Amino acid sequence: MDTQMKPHAVLLPFPAAGHVNPLMQLAEILHTKGFHITFVYTDNFYRQLVKSKSTDSIPSLAPDFQFVRLPDNLPDTLPDIGTKCTLTHKNCTETFTTLLKQLMEKSPAPTCVISDAVMTCAMHAAREVGLPEVQFWTASACGFMGHHSFEELIQRGIVPLKDESYTKNGYLDTPLDWIPGMKHMRLRDVNTFLYTTNPNDTMINHCIEQMKNCQRSGAIIINTLYELEKDVVDALATYYPPIYTIGPLANMTDGHLKDNTQNLTFFEENKECLNWLDNKAKSSVVYVNFGSHASMTLEQTKEIGWGLAKCGFDFLWVVRPNIVKGEKVVLDEEFLEETKERGLVVPWCPQEMVLKHPSLGLFVTHAGWNSLLEAIVGGVPLICWPIVAEQVTNCRQLCKVWGNGMELDKDVKREKVAELVREMMVGESGKEKRRMALTWKRKAEEAASAGGSSSLSLDRLINYVLLKND
Repeated sequence: MDTQMKPHAVLLPFPAAGHVNPLMQLAEILHTKGFHITFVYTDNFYRQLVKSKSTDSIPSLAPDFQFVRLPDNLPDTLPDIGTKCTLTHKNCTETFTTLLKQLMEKSPAPTCVISDAVMTCAMHAAREVGLPEVQFWTASACGFMGHHSFEELIQRGIVPLKDESYTKNGYLDTPLDWIPGMKHMRLRDVNTFLYTTNPNDTMINHCIEQMKNCQRSGAIIINTLYELEKDVVDALATYYPPIYTIGPLANMTDGHLKDNTQNLTFFEENKECLNWLDNKAKSSVVYVNFGSHASMTLEQTKEIGWGLAKCGFDFLWVVRPNIVKGEKVVLDEEFLEETKERGLVVPWCPQEMVLKHPSLGLFVTHAGWNSLLEAIVGGVPLICWPIVAEQVTNCRQLCKVWGNGMELDKDVKREKVAELVREMMVGESGKEKRRMALTWKRKAEEAASAGGSSSLSLDRLINYVLLKND
């Protein structure tokens, strides 16, 4: 194809690894479909990456797959996610507009903008320069519906909470059987952002603005499997522009991308753990990882560790250097001695490869969406211990609808950790969860294959939205 005639997609993710990497997967897919790619990351994200990996740059994957830094004027540390969202919108609207104008003067000129829904600045910028714009929702469809419900929860007087006691007095168990496609929800299952007494909470206001942006967008992409979230996706379709479900994206990438793929995480991956897994029996290892950002207390970390020690199974446990705020995690000598023959503790690992390893039997997770999708691709059942945001929604759906896992009580205790792990690994309930995990793996593979729901949705997105073919 003539370079000047190539479609050119500009992608803008929110500056967090869990948001950057799904857009990176989408960018790689579009690149294989003939798109010129400009992948934009903010200075804030770049500085975090440099600090963690001692790298000077993010190398381009190909001459027609370029990375561009966007000035954002954000400090390295911010008090909360709401402030980061607000400041990103405020500081990046003008700079992203300027960047798009500069790109428009080059060849091939951009033909579309695909922005993370969190980056509310992108729609304003794209419209100012006259480019079609699509919103990419990096979380689950059920998480999207949770955000969609924020305004009605406020209108009904359910939130904000009257005072702090409402987080402990049973009020969070208020049933919300009116949420479309999710009749089994309670207030505690919608989103932890709602656990606030502040009527002007910045995160809630930003989430509402995201939803308004999505309603004005040309289309919405969700990294999900339609068969997994059919009821929710169909319900969302009555409120929003065309929705394209093209996940799990890990199943949609062509094989030749694997050697060049960019996994922009803030931690060095310990690939020796794959050799360790090679020496373990099939479906025998418990894998524990609570994501790249979630934090917990030192006491909770100890309870999880001793639960693994008492469960009786081999385990691979990711303990990030910053998993406990303000404290360094030092594992007890007694714990290390007791588990030295069957436990491996690492600061980070190549999770997608780990979850596809035949020795994996169970995944203990925070229920972040990327992690849940990678577990589905690997056919691995889950124990969920949700920590923040829509992780609680994902967990509720997994337990009540999808059937491929169980929930660990918020008040984590070592005895319950050990008990739940044993039930999932060898118990009768666990047997059914494992069967459902393999069922969803098969459905995800079918969806990504020619004629499958995700493959067809991707084709429609490219032809009718990004290329605007009749």
